[in-house]
Amino acid sequence: MSARFRELHRPGDPLLLPNAWDYGSAALLARQGFAAIGTTSLGVSAVHGKPDAGGATKAETVALARTVKDLGVLVSVDVEGGFSDDPAQVAELVATLAGLGVVGVNLEDGRADGTLRPIETHQAIIEAAKGHGVFVNARTDTRWLGTGDTLERVRAYGHADGVFVPGLSELGEIARLVESTPLPVNVLYQPGGPSLAELAGAGVARVSTGSLLYRASLRGALAELRAVQGEPEPALPTYADITAMLPEAQ
Repeated sequence: MSARFRELHRPGDPLLLPNAWDYGSAALLARQGFAAIGTTSLGVSAVHGKPDAGGATKAETVALARTVKDLGVLVSVDVEGGFSDDPAQVAELVATLAGLGVVGVNLEDGRADGTLRPIETHQAIIEAAKGHGVFVNARTDTRWLGTGDTLERVRAYGHADGVFVPGLSELGEIARLVESTPLPVNVLYQPGGPSLAELAGAGVARVSTGSLLYRASLRGALAELRAVQGEPEPALPTYADITAMLPEAQ
């Protein structure tokens, strides 16, 4: 299954990877015929009333992987930064997920305090995640957090299976990133940003929806309620809107 997931990362013909947050959303996406689905750490965190990107939802993330493993769809799991700075613990986590049939993991270098992991630390985390038969997608939050050198990080994470830089929206910049690495490039879809066809033209190999679907589901719920009240539809909640409602990381 992992080999099939790797094959779906085709530059110029990108994998559209929708992100689920619970069994119901995963089952719905699987029923729509998507070849693979991912999970969203924000959605999982919000469902359980815990902060995102703070390493607080390891058990919930594994539990979600366990519940969706029999849906008949390839599953890649967002494990934040691996829920630990200890490579041995990250290796154990990825081995557990691989044992559940998970075909990929997403590992980010951004931290809850707005800083980036030291490059050497994240390199070791990536290495720890390898060797378990899953696709290791190395995410760098240089653009997300507005700090660090994107290309330096992408080059440093060249031992991963793919690279992910959320926050990129300018097609020329995306194309230059694609040209800078032999790894398949993952981009986060943004409403109002480049279309799937435009991202394909830039050579992108994977397009994720991140927290978009979860946030859209909340907007949909509010829209129905407002319709009952005869009020206009609400705006799409932003990532910041959701995280502001969640408990702070301890």
